[in-house]
Amino acid sequence: MKPLIVAIDGPAGAGKSTSARELARRLGVPYLDTGAMYRAIAVAVLDRDVDPQDRAAVETIAEAVRIELSPDPAGRFEVLLDGAPVEGRIRTAEVGKASSQVSAHSGVRARMVELQRAAAERFGGVLEGRDIGTRVFPDAPFKFFLDADPSVRSERRQLQLASAGQSVPLGQISADIAERDHRDRTRADSPLAADDTYQHLDATELSADEVVERMLSVIRS
Repeated sequence: MKPLIVAIDGPAGAGKSTSARELARRLGVPYLDTGAMYRAIAVAVLDRDVDPQDRAAVETIAEAVRIELSPDPAGRFEVLLDGAPVEGRIRTAEVGKASSQVSAHSGVRARMVELQRAAAERFGGVLEGRDIGTRVFPDAPFKFFLDADPSVRSERRQLQLASAGQSVPLGQISADIAERDHRDRTRADSPLAADDTYQHLDATELSADEVVERMLSVIRS
């Protein structure tokens, strides 16, 4: 029997990470935050004082650094950059913006997609990102597109940053999300999109638990 793979796509701040993490726990498979992989590349780029929009330089870095995925006891794939965990460094607003820029480069995406496929095909998993169901696993048996009103997404992102000790004005977050939405939806390589093979969920007025229950209902049926 093939490992269970669930794809969750959607824009920034829609609640994908929270829902995917809990869904993976309930299903007993690893959780893979694909955004963390791009954030790890962004950390490597920023550490080298390279412009995240410099395609050639960024793709060279992406080829040179070592990105590893390993399921940990908590039931998720831990992302390592050159052998070191980077979770404590990747949740800043600066890294978030840079990761959106580096993820637009086709060479970076090709490398990350290869790693994502290898991990999920071996262990199964719940994967969330922007192109999981369109490019990484277009034939995944369960594909969800999670969205929410932009104002709600901005508020959720502000709370997420605050929990990490970062105080960012709501207006700045709203502008950053609008910019990222535009970049994600219009980039040439693997833009954020969803077709009728997805189950669409509007999480504007749903709690994370309610989102997970709806996903489980589809999977169990």
